[in-house]
Amino acid sequence: MVVVRVSHLTKRYGQLTALSDVSFSIRPGEVLGVIGPNGSGKTTLFECLAGVLPADAGTVADEARTLAPGDRCSVLFYLPDAIAPWPAQPVRWALDYTVGFFGGRLDALDDVVARFDLDSILDSPIGALSKGQRKRALLAMSLLTPQPVLLADEPFDGLDLRQTREVADALRAHVAGGRTLVLSIHQIVDAARICDRFVLLSGGCVRGEGTLAELSAMAAVRGAAPHDQSLEEVFLALT
Repeated sequence: MVVVRVSHLTKRYGQLTALSDVSFSIRPGEVLGVIGPNGSGKTTLFECLAGVLPADAGTVADEARTLAPGDRCSVLFYLPDAIAPWPAQPVRWALDYTVGFFGGRLDALDDVVARFDLDSILDSPIGALSKGQRKRALLAMSLLTPQPVLLADEPFDGLDLRQTREVADALRAHVAGGRTLVLSIHQIVDAARICDRFVLLSGGCVRGEGTLAELSAMAAVRGAAPHDQSLEEVFLALT
């Protein structure tokens, strides 16, 4: 089953091709990792998927229809990296506003606050939070939205090792409740810890899609067998 299918997505900036013929599928109830170094096109891809940046070619479709950019917000919720919305408002207000504005899950509010350890910062203005605190607060807000697919750009950026593991556990628990996550990650160790499948992006092109075992087999078929079965070695072999 496929909840969203991306076909031949292309984005150009003058002579620079940021995305070239990008195609992959998003399956319901999975954590899909879009893996690639900085500059590989991950953020551009997410912005095109969400419809906030126009693509030059390609389509995004659900099971029934091609989704115009203005229609994708019914299926996809996009959380960009490094934003600080409503900087003067406290975290508590932002969580309540997210539920009310998007028609989100009020019943999940207490659980999200606990999982992301937000009790101590609920009354702090968003603009006064540290990078890691703001990241946890924004992820909590995004998990309260009702769209079936959540796109999160660099969800672990700004978190230390312990926080990264705690946030990964929280995201996995959320998927167990029926949500689908698509995560843009440049730290391969983090991706291997949380993701079910992977899209390997390099130079704006998809170099492979599948589980770690499927990607390893793909590398072997191409005559670029990795030294071991780690995601890092498979990525290097395919890119």
